Amino acid sequence: MTFEQLGLSPALLLAVQEKGYTEPSPVQEQAIPAVLSGRDVMAAAQTGTGKTAGFTLPILQRLLDSGPLKPHRTRALILAPTRELAAQVAESVGTYGAHLPLKSAVVFGGVKINPQIERLRRGVDILIATPGRLLDLHGQGEINFDDLEILVLDEADRMLDMGFIHDIRRIIKLLPSERQNLLFSATFAMEIRELTTRLLHNPVEVEVAAANATADNVEQWVYPVDKKRKSALLRELVEVNNWTQVLVFARTKHGANRLAQQLEKAGLEAAAIHGNKSQSARTRALEGFKNGSVRVLVATDIAARGLDIAQLPQVVNFDLPNVPEDYVHRIGRTGRAGASGRAYSLVSADEIKQLNAIEQVIQRHLKREYISGFEPDHEVPASAPLRKPKQAGRPGGGKGRGGGKHTARGRGSDGHNRPRRRRRPRAGSPARKPSS
Repeated sequence: MTFEQLGLSPALLLAVQEKGYTEPSPVQEQAIPAVLSGRDVMAAAQTGTGKTAGFTLPILQRLLDSGPLKPHRTRALILAPTRELAAQVAESVGTYGAHLPLKSAVVFGGVKINPQIERLRRGVDILIATPGRLLDLHGQGEINFDDLEILVLDEADRMLDMGFIHDIRRIIKLLPSERQNLLFSATFAMEIRELTTRLLHNPVEVEVAAANATADNVEQWVYPVDKKRKSALLRELVEVNNWTQVLVFARTKHGANRLAQQLEKAGLEAAAIHGNKSQSARTRALEGFKNGSVRVLVATDIAARGLDIAQLPQVVNFDLPNVPEDYVHRIGRTGRAGASGRAYSLVSADEIKQLNAIEQVIQRHLKREYISGFEPDHEVPASAPLRKPKQAGRPGGGKGRGGGKHTARGRGSDGHNRPRRRRRPRAGSPARKPSS
């Protein structure tokens, strides 16, 4: 199928062509016609599969027949959980709407509110917002929802994880009852299902991959290592493999700061990005990472959700996440848009519960390799057997991709991976390709 067959306007087709896309992704192929028809939509898809364009393009199409803008009014509202994701959605709206006479704006906390107020007073067709700043602006009388036609919840599962459910409910009460609702998410937990029953009316369900599946084009490894030696192993991997760009996930803000400082002292250009950083600091760090002046970007889950970095070769889990589904989102930062990617997890013995939970969610055991000179004194216990995933609460009812299949070479008779010993990392090996 082509974008032309989806019924998009010539102006949108031109913008898509300028972006370099020729065929819609599976989620776009299913979601765009459903949104154009005016139906409510709930869509589950892996990160990097084109979810944003899946709702941005049809919303722009639906708003083409636009009357004059009214002060303080907005016609489509897109809610996002983080500043970075809101900014990226706004960039997508601007890119695809480049040849349309539609106006958009983005509002989030951490920056001055007055410029946002000035923009809203002129009226916008599409408003992208984080929940907290949106409620602040409404409380000041700077937003009126009387003309709202479309509501989008982007990364809905993350908004629930971050405790935005009460804000979302407050916002929904402010909106007209007659509107189109679109819910896009990487995963659908039971909480999401409960939200959709109240929010969506007879929705079209779109699911292009099994729930919580990890991308087939992302190779994944576990490197057992003692916690105190993780920083040294990370430096080893970066230097020996000459990685020029790597996204590293830390569990806490303090841990992200500490690791970035350690890398800087070791001579590696590094920066940390997390919720306690000012918006200007977060923007500088992200821009530096994209333009190559920052070699290692250390991020927490909240700050990294939704980051869209073209052709990111690899990600490293310095700490395993406490929420196993976050592993899927983390490694989804690489291997985007069909490209290949690599994900490495530095795992210490005290993280076996997190590792077991992740492997249950993705329904596969991760390959274990030992790096010469970094073998742990405290061994990471063997992985637990995979359990058949529960079917309830999942749209489509399918198992995670792989259906319990082990991907590591050399399984033992107990069904667990037999870890392979590996000498010091060397450039040119499958797990160590330079990121040139």
